[in-house]
Amino acid sequence: MKNVTGLRCVICQKIYQPDEVLYVCPDHGNEGILDVQYDYDAIRADLDGQLPEASGGMFAYRPFLPVAEDVPIPPLVVGGTPLQEASRLAEAAGVAELWLKDDGRNPTASLKDRASAIAIMKAQELGAEIVTTASTGNAAAALAGLAASVGQKTVIFVPKSAPAAKIAQLLVYGAMVLLVEGTYDDAFDLCLAATEKFGWYCRNTGYNPYMAEGKKTVTFELYAQLKQQRAANLPPITHLFVSVGDGCIISGVYKGLRDLVATGFLAHMPKIIGVQAEGSAYLHDAWNNNENVLTKPPIAANTVADSISAGLPRDRIKAMTAVRQSNGAFIKVTDEQILAAIPALAQGSGVFAEPASAATYAGFLKAAQTGLIRSEARVSLILTGNGLKDVNSAMKSVGKAMTVPPEITAVERILIN
Repeated sequence: MKNVTGLRCVICQKIYQPDEVLYVCPDHGNEGILDVQYDYDAIRADLDGQLPEASGGMFAYRPFLPVAEDVPIPPLVVGGTPLQEASRLAEAAGVAELWLKDDGRNPTASLKDRASAIAIMKAQELGAEIVTTASTGNAAAALAGLAASVGQKTVIFVPKSAPAAKIAQLLVYGAMVLLVEGTYDDAFDLCLAATEKFGWYCRNTGYNPYMAEGKKTVTFELYAQLKQQRAANLPPITHLFVSVGDGCIISGVYKGLRDLVATGFLAHMPKIIGVQAEGSAYLHDAWNNNENVLTKPPIAANTVADSISAGLPRDRIKAMTAVRQSNGAFIKVTDEQILAAIPALAQGSGVFAEPASAATYAGFLKAAQTGLIRSEARVSLILTGNGLKDVNSAMKSVGKAMTVPPEITAVERILIN
């Protein structure tokens, strides 16, 4: 970790050396989330003043990452996911540009592969026998897949209500899967208890400070791809939409923007718009009501978008900072709007998104309709997971297929009607 200079507590601002603490600031218990600090001059020198192309995957940006140089990169290739312009959707919403960063194209079909790749490397640094995490499905699948690629043992805590497709991924990859009779927050707390009791390495977001560092690589790729695909004389992207549950992805996206500004690869940040489900709108409501997220109590979260369902967002301090420091906003959407966004996004762009990912598009549509963004807006959406993760929800969002006998006349009757 030659470019890491320390770990700063987001509550008291105390800075620790990386070998002083493993996860959180000891003065604030599990709430003492740490932010990794870097020597940006050294990073820029390592990169020879050039931001690498995204085609190299997330480890093209290794100088920005808090992993030892002698730890091997997992063989399962993470990152390098496509960025596509969605001109028809932009025109329909009345904005100047719309770009889709499709991170559902990662190996286990979600953005969370980026964090899990870092988790596996950090566990190898420490010689950990077992890596654990709590998840509604995607982080767990990402950890199980990356762990399988290097032969690492995993124990994973998942709410019993998680979609079957996500649980199947875990079992196929060989993880020990513990279905918790409770919420994601119950699974999170049980995972922390197991981490402490058994000495496992914990991947939990909003607890392990290095997970946001993996997720920030989506931002590096986005800007490298925008530079390649857009005309140089076009104005910069103005808004970046991210769906939000625990808050680690949005904090990672913001950290990536901070890194790009600090190294001179980006002149100005776009506004970050965090999208939450109405049934899991802890951060939206805290932002809207100017509440203190350190003292705001948990809510009862309930949404079809399981990947962003969190009664107490664990990375809430960084998530709130991301929106406030970028002059952005939080917006919330209903489950009905989320489900409607799945086929709308797919039919307008060809991208099949799970509910938590489609929520980003639903939030973008609401922002355009309510005037939060205007006609001159140049927007990018971070799409976090593939629709095959939750086929049941996708089926709820569309009509039923028609059954016909093997006769051409039956087809003709359908076409006429």
